[in-house]
Amino acid sequence: MASNLFVSRGGEKLQAAIVNFQLSIVNLIVLDVGSSTGGFVDCLLQNKAKKVYALDTSYGELAWKLRNDPKVVVMERTNILHLAHLPGENVRWNKAHLEGEGRDTSDGGRLSLRSHDSSEVEKVDLITIDAGWTKLELVLPVVKKFLKPGGIIIALLKPHYEGGQKHLVKGVLPQQIAEQVKEQVVKKIYDLGFMIEDQMESPILGGAGNQEYLLLIGLS
Repeated sequence: MASNLFVSRGGEKLQAAIVNFQLSIVNLIVLDVGSSTGGFVDCLLQNKAKKVYALDTSYGELAWKLRNDPKVVVMERTNILHLAHLPGENVRWNKAHLEGEGRDTSDGGRLSLRSHDSSEVEKVDLITIDAGWTKLELVLPVVKKFLKPGGIIIALLKPHYEGGQKHLVKGVLPQQIAEQVKEQVVKKIYDLGFMIEDQMESPILGGAGNQEYLLLIGLS
């Protein structure tokens, strides 16, 4: 959806979290999981991130200005649940993978990076997550290996996705159930060995008017 500040409204959600959690993004290396059009990516760049890995299972959705920004490493057709490594400085992710080199089609044709020499991979300072239908309890254990010691995660929690469709009323999860789902997800995050350092309601409602939440997550 449109935004006056970013390529999509997702940027406004992340910007609110950056301000509320009092974070500095300057010179950070970031992995953005579920980039889609690139609202989070745009926000990160405007907050002076050094580099952003923009990862999504889709192809061709990332805004043109972002895919042509030298600070953005575009990782399309990539399922985070099957990703073993981030590409390092000497790996040309797009050319190698879109031309079929290193292709792994075990996940319905989606691409995932095969192992590289350790000198060619790097970890990140910050991970941002807006993974849609993929539950946080599945994403967090995977992305943990990409995070530097002392690094942090900002995750968008969408109860209407986490809780399934059975409780939706015309596409909207009732607020009371949304709160219950959020608490269940938070407990699972703690059980996975993470710490919720802060949390907030998203200033913008999600699809169909659903309440969403932003979590600041660290390693316990």
